[in-house]
Amino acid sequence: MAEQNKEKSDEKIKPVLKLEFLSHGTVEVDDVDASRKFYEEFLGLEVVRTSPISLMFRLGGTHSYAAVKRGRKGSKMGLLFHNGLDVASDKEVDKCHQLCVEHADKWGMTQVSKPISQHGTYSFYFWDLDGNSWEILTNPKGGYGWLFERGDLDGSGHMAKNYDRPKN
Repeated sequence: MAEQNKEKSDEKIKPVLKLEFLSHGTVEVDDVDASRKFYEEFLGLEVVRTSPISLMFRLGGTHSYAAVKRGRKGSKMGLLFHNGLDVASDKEVDKCHQLCVEHADKWGMTQVSKPISQHGTYSFYFWDLDGNSWEILTNPKGGYGWLFERGDLDGSGHMAKNYDRPKN
């Protein structure tokens, strides 16, 4: 297991800004109505329409994403900039993978990867009809909150193959 960097994690940094909550992120979409249908009917996200060109969606908490219609057809989101959707077990990852493969054509999903064990979890990736990248993975309840409890890490941290991460 990677060692925590105790010096850094014990320091109390006083930020310049006094912010309270990381509330949202943004993805781009080409067709707001088609994207809403995908988010609600396939991914099971809670969605509200915020304007003729935008939606807000969330799942399992108060952090939400804005989906905003882009001005012209965009490029595909890079793999490293993916959005994570957590499930409780490897079996659930496999079930989700099977359903993504079965429904890929209907929902415009591409590049559905095979599930593999990587960076301390079991997961797979796919791109949606708008070119946004998604990862479905096993994660303990609360997502990556446990990383913040451990503090800064030396070495490869949670990316190490033998990293001791919490059980689901």
